[in-house]
Amino acid sequence: MKLKQTIGLGALAVCLTFGAYSCKSKEKVATNSEVGEILQDMPCEKNGKSDKNYFRAFSMATSSDLSLSKEKALLLAKQRLVTLIQSNTKSVTDRYVNEREVGSASEFEQKFENLTREVADQTISNIVVACEKSSVLPDKKYRSFVAIEVEKEELLNSLNNSISKDVKLQVDYDKKKYEEIFNQEMEKMAEESGY
Repeated sequence: MKLKQTIGLGALAVCLTFGAYSCKSKEKVATNSEVGEILQDMPCEKNGKSDKNYFRAFSMATSSDLSLSKEKALLLAKQRLVTLIQSNTKSVTDRYVNEREVGSASEFEQKFENLTREVADQTISNIVVACEKSSVLPDKKYRSFVAIEVEKEELLNSLNNSISKDVKLQVDYDKKKYEEIFNQEMEKMAEESGY
C-alpha cells in the first residue's frame, strides 16, 4: 500500500514538474508573439535627444520598401521636431508674457503662436540628418531609424526676422528678454533629455 502511495506521489511530482515546465514555455512563447522582440539598442536614438543648442527628434519606421521606410521615418521625425519646437516656443511665450507687461497679452500670444508655427514649418526645410541607419528584418521588411536636428540659433534668427516685419509684435517684443527665457527653456529641455 505504501509502495502504491509512493509511486502515486512520484508520478504526481513528475506530472507537476512537466506541467510547470510546459506552462513556462507556453508563457514565454505567448509573450514573444504578443510583444515581439524587445530592442535593447535603438540606432540613432541618442542622436535624437535635444540639448541646449539643438532641437532634435528621433523616429523609426518599417516597410517592405527600403526607400519608403526611410521616408516614413524622416516624416515622423519631422512631425516630432515641429511639435517639440512649437511646444517649447509656447512655453517661452507664456513665460515671456507673464514676466513682462504686454499691452494686449492674448493678442500678442495668438500672433506669436501663429508666427511660431510658420517659423517651425520653415525651419524644417533646414534640418540636418544627424543619424540614419536601416536594417532588414527576418520577414524581409526594412526598418529605418533616423535622427534629425535644427540649431536653436537658426530658429531664433528666423523668429527675430519675422517679428521685425510685424509692427504690432515689435511693440511688445524685447529680443534680449525673450532669448533669455528661450535659453532657460532649452537648458530645461536638455536636462530632461539627459544632457
